[in-house]
Amino acid sequence: MHVAILGIRGVPAAHGGFESFAERLAPFLVRAGWKVTVYCQEDGLGPVTRSRWGDVHRVHIPSGEDTPVASMRFDRACLQHVAQHRPDVVLLLGYNTAAFTWRLRLAGVPTVINMDGIEYSRAKWSLPAKAWLYLNERLGCWLGHHLVADHPVIANHLASRVRRRKITTIPYGADVLAPAAPEPLTTLGLQPEQFVTVIARAEPENSILEIVQAFSVRRRGVRLVVLGNYQPQSSAFHAQVLAAASDEVLFPGAIYDPAVVQALRTHCLFYVHGHQVGGTNPSLLEAMGAGNAVLAHDNPFNRWVVGPGALYFRDRATCTVALDQMLSGRANLALMRRDNQARVGRVFVWEQVLGAYASLLAAVARQAATREPVRQDNPIWKQHTT
Repeated sequence: MHVAILGIRGVPAAHGGFESFAERLAPFLVRAGWKVTVYCQEDGLGPVTRSRWGDVHRVHIPSGEDTPVASMRFDRACLQHVAQHRPDVVLLLGYNTAAFTWRLRLAGVPTVINMDGIEYSRAKWSLPAKAWLYLNERLGCWLGHHLVADHPVIANHLASRVRRRKITTIPYGADVLAPAAPEPLTTLGLQPEQFVTVIARAEPENSILEIVQAFSVRRRGVRLVVLGNYQPQSSAFHAQVLAAASDEVLFPGAIYDPAVVQALRTHCLFYVHGHQVGGTNPSLLEAMGAGNAVLAHDNPFNRWVVGPGALYFRDRATCTVALDQMLSGRANLALMRRDNQARVGRVFVWEQVLGAYASLLAAVARQAATREPVRQDNPIWKQHTT
């Protein structure tokens, strides 16, 4: 079978979570006997070109400068190209331009859409952007042949839009990591288990300000390392976060060097996850796989992912109390670390995740050819919905 993967910048990954996921899924499907084509966005202008990344086929579509409008132009061009070449099934990662998938409906190309999180609820978007995202979520639910939710809460949300049998719950996966070499920490002036990490985009809905304020109310005797790209000259929120930080808070920027990131993950005292919206967040899973104890924002998304391996907070005051508890009760951190790594190794196993995608894509392709119904809600994750 031939599957086309859309909705990302391309492979290998150089941007976000969907790219990293596609970087794993595409070779997995090739090994399982699929022909896989990944559509890649290129800057500038020019003709459509093709290349290979290992045994994965790539279609490169130039779309101009790297702007939201260019991304929409790229998505529209991808769908037009796919409608002409007619693979057996399409996997669309994200619904931000799901309105354009009517082309695939008209062409009779079955489409599976990963519906991501409830994107229009994020505080960072303007009102017109929220309206566009809300419209595209609705259209994606209607135009997609089958929907993937990465979290049971997202599945319940989608079930208010479409029939439950049109939805399959498949979370992201994570690796269980052995401790990385600690040497990269020295370039940041850090020592193992003498720092706490936050790895998140610098946005209000990720509770960055509340975490920094709570950490900075008193001397902690450890560092808070906040990864991310902070530009106080152009963002009032970024400036507010930096102004709230004590001298124990370190902002090293956005770090992509795998050796440094792995050292930060596997040698931190614990990880703080402030995401208020979304599904199964990859950064949270990676922290759990690295054996981190977790302090997380208290919402149904994080509660299902982590379970007992975390303390939870709702605002700056409760974050302050939770930080006090975790910094003074280090004996409990070891138990949380074991729980989190065990949960990743039981529930969020990459082979299970990728195998579930392969089965679903095959089932949707068969349905298009034979009208055989898709029955594809994985019982493994049904057991872990509490």
